Amino acid sequence: MLLPHLINQVLWLLLLVLKAFAFGDAALRPKEAFPAADKQTKVLWLLLTGLALLVHLLNPSVLGLLNLAGTIAAAVYLAGVRPAVREIGRPGKGDGPYGPW
Repeated sequence: MLLPHLINQVLWLLLLVLKAFAFGDAALRPKEAFPAADKQTKVLWLLLTGLALLVHLLNPSVLGLLNLAGTIAAAVYLAGVRPAVREIGRPGKGDGPYGPW
């Protein structure tokens, strides 16, 4: 009986880190990068990842419906939105006139 509880706690902690990272990353990206990458708006992604984090903190069950929806939203942000926004929001790659530094 101890092993399932331990697995649930570890999974809960890992998903908490995932959702917190997604929310923090969305908060740090420039708002102009989201529409430029054709990925909705910064406000929408902050709302989705923030609600996912809040539901996760209030609900101890990792398999609850709202918790699963929040996990999917955070995973979609990290897998699809973050790479596109990161490329747009990058201020420069250090390329000089003769190539990279």
